[in-house]
Amino acid sequence: MAIIITDECINCGACEPECPNNAIYEGGDEWKMSDGTDVSGNFKLKNGSTVDADAVQTPVSMDFYYIVPDKCTECKGFHDEPQCAAVCPVDCCVPDENVKETEAELITKKESMHNA
Repeated sequence: MAIIITDECINCGACEPECPNNAIYEGGDEWKMSDGTDVSGNFKLKNGSTVDADAVQTPVSMDFYYIVPDKCTECKGFHDEPQCAAVCPVDCCVPDENVKETEAELITKKESMHNA
């Protein structure tokens, strides 16, 4: 499953540079699938919809750092554990019970975003 940042976030920003998928954004910041990935053109999201990888998307949160579920792979294929959770000083990076994915699905997502 993806990781979510809870509202206990203190906006320290420690998590953002640790994400290998560039899935973490500061509250209020818009995001794109192409940010920090090899994705270009149309990209199919988990819900079946398709987005232009360079299209600006609405922030998931306006108040605190957030993780884009369609970009989060729990660091599978990069690290042994989610790096955002490892560096979070207040333990607010937790599994998102609403976005359940198997390890195989997370690896496939990682491979779809990174050509190397």
